[in-house]
Amino acid sequence: MNRARTMDNDNKMRPTGEVVAALRSLMKNLPNSLGSINAYIIPSDDAHQSEYLAKRDERRAFISGFDGSAGTAVVTDKEALLWTDGRYYQQAGKQLDEQWTLMKDGQPTTPTIDAYLAKVLEPGSKVGVDANLISTRAWNPLHTSLKSAGCSLLPITPNLIDLVWKDQPAAPQHPVEPLLVEYTGQTVAQKLDAVREKMNDKRASVLVVSALDEIAWFLNLRGSDIDYNPVFFSYVLITRDDMYFFIDEKKLSESIHEHFRTNGVQPKIRPYGDVHQVLRTLAESSPDRVWISLGSSYALTALIPEEKRLHEITPINLMKAVKNDTEAAGMRACHIRDGVALCQYFAWLERSLKDGKVVDEISGADQLELFRSKQDKYKGLSFTTISASGPNGSVIHYHPLPETNRPITDKEMYLCDSGAQFLDGTTDVTRTMHFGTPTAEEVTAFTHVLKGQIALGTAIFPRKVKGQFLDTIARKALWDAGLDYGHGTGHGIGHFLNVHEGPMGIGIRLMPDDPGLEENMFLSNEPGYYKVGKFGIRIEDIVQVVSTNIGDNFDGRGALTFHTVTMCPIQTKLIDVGLLTEKERTSVNRYHKTVWETLSPLLKSAGDAETLAWLQRETQPI
Repeated sequence: MNRARTMDNDNKMRPTGEVVAALRSLMKNLPNSLGSINAYIIPSDDAHQSEYLAKRDERRAFISGFDGSAGTAVVTDKEALLWTDGRYYQQAGKQLDEQWTLMKDGQPTTPTIDAYLAKVLEPGSKVGVDANLISTRAWNPLHTSLKSAGCSLLPITPNLIDLVWKDQPAAPQHPVEPLLVEYTGQTVAQKLDAVREKMNDKRASVLVVSALDEIAWFLNLRGSDIDYNPVFFSYVLITRDDMYFFIDEKKLSESIHEHFRTNGVQPKIRPYGDVHQVLRTLAESSPDRVWISLGSSYALTALIPEEKRLHEITPINLMKAVKNDTEAAGMRACHIRDGVALCQYFAWLERSLKDGKVVDEISGADQLELFRSKQDKYKGLSFTTISASGPNGSVIHYHPLPETNRPITDKEMYLCDSGAQFLDGTTDVTRTMHFGTPTAEEVTAFTHVLKGQIALGTAIFPRKVKGQFLDTIARKALWDAGLDYGHGTGHGIGHFLNVHEGPMGIGIRLMPDDPGLEENMFLSNEPGYYKVGKFGIRIEDIVQVVSTNIGDNFDGRGALTFHTVTMCPIQTKLIDVGLLTEKERTSVNRYHKTVWETLSPLLKSAGDAETLAWLQRETQPI
């Protein structure tokens, strides 16, 4: 499930009439005497197709006023429309002013962007988009569809939003930091050898790496150019003999040059903006194919002669998704430390409410961050904490702001979805609790969510099965009760990297690059249920894909299952034990026994008697 990320202003409706009018004026008279266009598409992406953005790249949020993390804006000379999916219907409805029409993506009556444009535009019309901000995967079908309707899709430079955004933030210039091999488990030279071997297998003489998390992982470097994501703006081009690293050199201290020497590589460092020129030169002179992902920008793809393009997911993406032994050990270890902080928070919160202290969504999130910050190897949060009381929990991607902040009480459900970055891994966990007496409806809904979570967490499946095929396992218990949820069931998670990581995932939607699940992939397991205006429920663990044995192991293909690495109790007062099977009760008790045995020694050594007593009570068998 993707999390919303908001801009620094607020969550209220913001007037957009002036900037939309300015954009339309530019559309009629493009810069550089390029004529005019009839429609302009504003994607959510940056030039690296990142999910989360630096503030200067929040162009769609600026022009529309909607600041959720997913959506596409389209402006014609008559209309302004915003497409977003079910996770954001409520939020977009509150934030879009009268200039905009909300297009509820995913509903049967909502046309796709290309179908809408083909219908409303006259033949011969021109549609513009910044080709740096749209992936080749998105460009190709849009171009084909518009062409069949007699229209054309044009790359527009410079970006028109940048021209009307008068106080656009500057590009981030934060320093890059090395990550030691004791955490990465491999040197850059070892990774480079493996990548070049894959390139030789594919007869590719150039590999284009544009995804920021792939670059950070490959180079054993981390940064802070995007909030919560330890990445930095750069590109990498790999050839059979050289490695080019495009970055603003101001971000590189002497320690980075020493880091490269220690890691056995000598990249050719070039200015960030030189990537297009160098790629064009390398592509034209390449004796073989140029490997570029369909997820990279069309602006990069267009520089490569069509007959030389190899459109496949990069080998780095796959290598990153399958954690090596060092990374896997770090992921397990950081979730244990994270579990200590979570237990301290929930014990503190319960005690505070019983003592009559006022705790609200924001102060609660701040206190949780304080507990986490005291843990070893802590580097910051992995996303904005979703601290949601009562009806705010029904907003799937809620994030507390002063004007929406509610007190946490013993009268309402409380949903807390949070995570942290550690030197040895990334965490993401959701727990839903009630500190008083929950209603029968809340207990029943919670129990069905739990049943789905257990079903997925204990599933056994063939090696390399696509994550999409597992989604129904988590939903069946909810479907049996006429319930459902409007987000994915599981996403990959990085190793001290982005909290959402591909190429695999578990959800209804097809993930085109999913290679199939294999050992040492880490994903979330997070079914939920949301009663609009009343409460929200989500139970989320991070699970490690591990091997197991069953029968003939799928004719020798290999059998896999999940091992839960998240360490935090599931509130048993919200469980209707009568709705659980014996297997499900055993699963809950076994998990709680593991949590107790793992965390109690750490709480004892820390002298935290209050949290220890809370943990003991919360992990009692049901």
